[in-house]
Amino acid sequence: MDIKVSNLKKQYGNKIILDIEKLELKSGKIYGIIGPNGAGKSTLLKIISGLEEPTEGEITINGEKLDNIKMKHITYSNQKPYLYRTTVFNNVSYPLKFRKINKENINSTVNDILREFKIEHIKEQQAVRLSGGETQKVALARALVFNPRCILLDEPTANIDPDYIDLIEKAVIKRNKKNHCTILIITHNISQARRICDEIIFLDKGKVIEFGDMKDIFTNSTNNITRKFLDAEYCVFNK
Repeated sequence: MDIKVSNLKKQYGNKIILDIEKLELKSGKIYGIIGPNGAGKSTLLKIISGLEEPTEGEITINGEKLDNIKMKHITYSNQKPYLYRTTVFNNVSYPLKFRKINKENINSTVNDILREFKIEHIKEQQAVRLSGGETQKVALARALVFNPRCILLDEPTANIDPDYIDLIEKAVIKRNKKNHCTILIITHNISQARRICDEIIFLDKGKVIEFGDMKDIFTNSTNNITRKFLDAEYCVFNK
């Protein structure tokens, strides 16, 4: 899905959270969204997903305004995910039931992704009893189970054990290659962004400071704000 953001503003009271004049995202690419806390990263994903309305401006998908039909092809996973008060299996199957997939296909599809995420052993457990890491994995499996055309991920590996980070990254890359979907991923892990992202969007105080090729920004950026942020974050994750 090609996504175009035009003259986008989000304001709470007198505080401007986002102020993006133009941002064009192409189908089949993985975009890393980086920047300091409070930069507007999560708000941008929520607006693209349809969970929040912009104060001004618009978002178009493949040249058309965002509507309920197009939102069915978009998935969003929050940094602090909410699971329904039912089993893991039922949580992951919900997007398929919502899209009227037949029961036989639901069972096979859900079991496949539970195995992929190595959580098939907890499929009958109640979601409210899961650990933070298990909750995150279930939420990600639920977000990806219906093969969305646009994937929005807010810190998807923040609560995941280091041993599972590679698994999650491979799952994201696999769907990007297989389905040619557009992926936006918020991360503070610069090493992770280097591993999986094609392009980088650097936000600061609601504005796009830099946008372009991942290798070029990480290696050749001359913007002082970008360089200072990258140096600080790289030190944090490589102590």
